[in-house]
Amino acid sequence: AGTQRARASAQTSLHVPYGDGDGEKLDIYFPADPSGTFPALVYIHGGYWQCLSKDESGFAAPPLVSQGVAVVAVGYDIAPKGHMDAMVLQVRRSLAFLVERYPGIRGIYLCGHSAGAHLAAMVLSTDWTEYGVAPDIKGAVLVSGVYDLEPILHTYVNDALNMSREVAQRNSPMLCVTPAAPAATACEVLVAVAQHDSPEFRRQSQEYSQALRAAGWSVSLLDLAGVDHFDIIEKLSEESYVLTQVGEELPSSL
Repeated sequence: AGTQRARASAQTSLHVPYGDGDGEKLDIYFPADPSGTFPALVYIHGGYWQCLSKDESGFAAPPLVSQGVAVVAVGYDIAPKGHMDAMVLQVRRSLAFLVERYPGIRGIYLCGHSAGAHLAAMVLSTDWTEYGVAPDIKGAVLVSGVYDLEPILHTYVNDALNMSREVAQRNSPMLCVTPAAPAATACEVLVAVAQHDSPEFRRQSQEYSQALRAAGWSVSLLDLAGVDHFDIIEKLSEESYVLTQVGEELPSSL
């Protein structure tokens, strides 16, 4: 319902192609006056890389759009059609496309839940020289994410993904943390985990946030009481945690 409301109220561009693939599309919810410059929150959906889509991702849009923030929901080819390497590449390309296509965007905030947090974390380790652009990523909110794919290799989740050990290692954010860029382009990373997330999720969130911190990133770990793996993202959007994170960086006019 949140997505439908967002689509009705905002200036919206749906299914904007950022590539030729079927899944390579963005839904963009613009602020009321998109003529100037505005920050953008880029939301990457979860679903264990094999279900859900950008179409359920508009729930965060109304409160943000009303405060002058564009919200972008990223689509990618989920498994079995999409392979892990391809999904990571797609999400990176979607950001390069956004920056080139919408010069009004000033500052990008990534937000991802579960598999989406994994993909957002992989975006943080991108070598942008290959893309010819440098998105100004000011913040990332990684919610109940997976940062080491190896434990998944022997679970049902890998039935559709069909990852080899090499693919899992190559696409594990834990194993490709890059040194933080100079302070001028500092990016605030919030790693959020639910009290009732499984021990594996909780362990990975702690270890990934420590690895980022050790590499010089600015990181906070948020352990949310009373929520589980699925309702944590609703809680975060309802209580404007994401907004507050983004808000600290935004112009005081908000």
